[in-house]
Amino acid sequence: MAWTESDLERHARHLVLPDLGGPGVGRIRAAKVLILGAGGLGSPLAYYLAAAGVGRIGLCDDDHVDLSNLQRQILHFTADVGRSKLESAAEKLTALNPGVEIALHPERLTEANAEAILRGSDLLCDGTDNFETRALANRTAARLRIPLVSAAMERWSGQISVYRPWLGGPCAACVFPTPTAPGLAPDCATGGVLGPLPGVMGSLMAVEALKLLSGAGEPLDGRMLLYDGLDARMRVVGLAKRPDCPVCSGLG
Repeated sequence: MAWTESDLERHARHLVLPDLGGPGVGRIRAAKVLILGAGGLGSPLAYYLAAAGVGRIGLCDDDHVDLSNLQRQILHFTADVGRSKLESAAEKLTALNPGVEIALHPERLTEANAEAILRGSDLLCDGTDNFETRALANRTAARLRIPLVSAAMERWSGQISVYRPWLGGPCAACVFPTPTAPGLAPDCATGGVLGPLPGVMGSLMAVEALKLLSGAGEPLDGRMLLYDGLDARMRVVGLAKRPDCPVCSGLG
């Protein structure tokens, strides 16, 4: 991909960054990333990937902007209430970086369409908020051998990990084989969520995504980062692969 003077200026702070530089930025610019969800997590994630110049950003979401979203979903403005989240997101991302291709999938991920939507992506970032979609994303990504960055959050806390089970680590189903019992993990509507929390977790997703795309650093394979905003604590715990996992036990 040819570099213009404008490209060099736009990416100047990445070009001089140790462990990234020209080769890393070049890999990022050639990459295709699919983001599931254009809401709380997807907003900061998509902003930072577009700012970094990811070649193609796919967005999958069938929702519309609601006034209650605006406390945390920073891709969307008051004037966007009632609009498709994808249309709103594409407008903002294109304004930020016109050189990034935006591909829209205005639909919910299902068994029928998951493989077609994910195929061809270099990376999948899951910012959805329900177990069924997360499980489907994990199964499909593992089958297609697409690296998965997945984060979740509630109230004041969040978690994030990277899943590439064909490299010997766990997949998301190894860690979360069944849904959380009803009432133990309330959604944002019933339990609330601190507005900046998606910014923290979505930004961490962007960091892991750019590391995976560029080859820099050590991604969170086999580890999970836990963030507690209320007590200002962050820690990393190890994750184990389940030998009997129905999703990834045959991969290797």
